[in-house]
Amino acid sequence: MNYELFLAKRFTASKKHKSSISSPIIKIAITAISIGILLMLITVSTGVGLQDRIREKISVFKGHIQITNYDNNTSENTQNPIAKSQDFYPDYSVLKGVNKVQPFATKAGVIRTEKDFEGVVLKGVDENYDWSGIEEYLIEGEIPNIIEKNIGKEVLISKLLADRLGLKVSDKFDMYFIKESSNRLPNRRIFTVTGIYNSGFKDFDESFILGDLKQIQKLNKWTSNQVGGFEVFVNDFSTISETGLAVYKEIDPMLNSQTLLELFPAIFEWLKLFDTNIAVIIGIMILVAGINMITALLVLILERTQTIGILKSLGSTNWSIRKMFLYNASYLILRGLLIGNVLGLGLLLIQKYYAVITLNPETYYVSSAPVSINLWHVLALNAGTLVLCLVMLLVPSYIITKISPAKAVKFA
Repeated sequence: MNYELFLAKRFTASKKHKSSISSPIIKIAITAISIGILLMLITVSTGVGLQDRIREKISVFKGHIQITNYDNNTSENTQNPIAKSQDFYPDYSVLKGVNKVQPFATKAGVIRTEKDFEGVVLKGVDENYDWSGIEEYLIEGEIPNIIEKNIGKEVLISKLLADRLGLKVSDKFDMYFIKESSNRLPNRRIFTVTGIYNSGFKDFDESFILGDLKQIQKLNKWTSNQVGGFEVFVNDFSTISETGLAVYKEIDPMLNSQTLLELFPAIFEWLKLFDTNIAVIIGIMILVAGINMITALLVLILERTQTIGILKSLGSTNWSIRKMFLYNASYLILRGLLIGNVLGLGLLLIQKYYAVITLNPETYYVSSAPVSINLWHVLALNAGTLVLCLVMLLVPSYIITKISPAKAVKFA
């Protein structure tokens, strides 16, 4: 006789006629699993999404690694240039793990309008600059048209600066740059606003405008082969420290390289706290779900004590009976996971496409809670929850071995 099949039929029948005791407990266990996986999905997706979003925003303005002169690392006002022609540029194949390298220069100045003024930094880029990162934040106008021969007067400014200064697309404004000699009048340049961006990163939005690198070269009396530095973009951000060290070893000894982790240590230390928070929440949710499943399993065992006694008297082993209870527990866990995944992924998709939950950009550097749905994260959370809950159930299922067939069957 197939005792496992017999017990499975008894379980199936018991589902149709659940007692008043086990029914609510099982529902609570399924609900705990559903809420647990829902919260874990939201925690991981929003935590990773926020980390990725902030990294992306910083890298748009700074790159992943910056190569400059040693004396240019603490100021946005580039004083001493470096040669544009380097062993790693324009051919950067010597730098392993690098996606692209872009020259740039920065110069501080003051924007003056009829009613107001604002101190900003002009970031100059050349005609080969990759604007794809900025285009994502472009809300009005278009990207400046920078060509190789002419000195461009078109600039891109942030919405924050445009609102402060009352500027719109196609407006012109004066910008003044201090000369090295204090007894001379500042240099005046007239720029045209071609586009307005809004990254939501206040530190950059209130500081940077983007224009032609040749403007800074002319202001600083540099040659066309002189730039302020290079922005390096890596293929894999998780290896940025290793890639940054490799870049440092490859470049000229007179140059320095710094990763975003070194340029913005406070921000990235703050981001690391998200990993700790995610781990703590996942641990608590799995523990709560496991405890609820243990309670449900114990109730099922107590309700089926007589069935266990009959099976033992017919020759079933302890392990075969324990397996049937674990199979039944797996069904309850999978049911909870299914409900939790449907609800969790549904809420995440709503947030991703409709940005229902907003955040204070001054605190979180983003205007809405970003979402990053990774298939491997989803699968890992589900598999981990299932396995860990089953492992936790191995201990309470051991009570089956202590049930005496004679005593269990006595009152059948």
